[in-house]
Amino acid sequence: MSFIARAREDVQSVFERDPAATSTIGVLLCYPGIHAVWGHRFTHWLWCRHFRLLARFLSQIIRFFTGIEIHPGATMGHRVFIDHGMGVVIGETAIVGDDVTLYQGVTLGGTGKEKGKRHPTLRNGVFVGNNANILGNIIIGENSRVGAGSVVLRDVPPNSTVVGVPAHIIYKDGQRVLITDPRDIKDPLSDVIIALSKQVEELRDRLEMHDAVLQNERTLVDNLAQEDGERDQYRSSEQLSQEYHDLGSGI
Repeated sequence: MSFIARAREDVQSVFERDPAATSTIGVLLCYPGIHAVWGHRFTHWLWCRHFRLLARFLSQIIRFFTGIEIHPGATMGHRVFIDHGMGVVIGETAIVGDDVTLYQGVTLGGTGKEKGKRHPTLRNGVFVGNNANILGNIIIGENSRVGAGSVVLRDVPPNSTVVGVPAHIIYKDGQRVLITDPRDIKDPLSDVIIALSKQVEELRDRLEMHDAVLQNERTLVDNLAQEDGERDQYRSSEQLSQEYHDLGSGI
């Protein structure tokens, strides 16, 4: 596909995904996300032909004017829309599929100093909210959504929505996902939550044991009280019987 044809696709994708877009000239002049994507296509072309220093230098110039840093080695698909875009960083080995939407402050970064593929892969139709961080060689499945401010550290299945730090799934295939085990979140405080949960369970078991003992004691007390009542009633009846007997004995 020629550059002009892809440029038309990019402009059309802006109109489809941004209700603030009102005119073609406005999109061409006022959308730095489009400028950054177009600049990346040229720097990526240089990178693949081993003009890497020139490609990096030009990418820094594009970053200066757009506020968006896309490494020339990154792979970008068709109709990628970077809305607003200030602070977006896309690493060298990142792969961004078709029809992906990125908002301001998004980072597709690496972790550690490992070689090879160390940046994430975003499949087609992925949506990433502002200031989200997707780190490491992980895969975000087709049509998935990453909530604003999330930190994604592991793969996300297709058609899912993830939020949180670290991110966990809250929707999958349109169905709400309920978290019942803290291990599913893998939060730094998960171990503390699990320990507290165990202590609560132990305290609950002890309380149930105490309740059972108290119930048995109450039952015993009630039985003794009932026996005392029956004994007192029997004695009263015997005393009355004796009185009747005494009154009739002198006749």
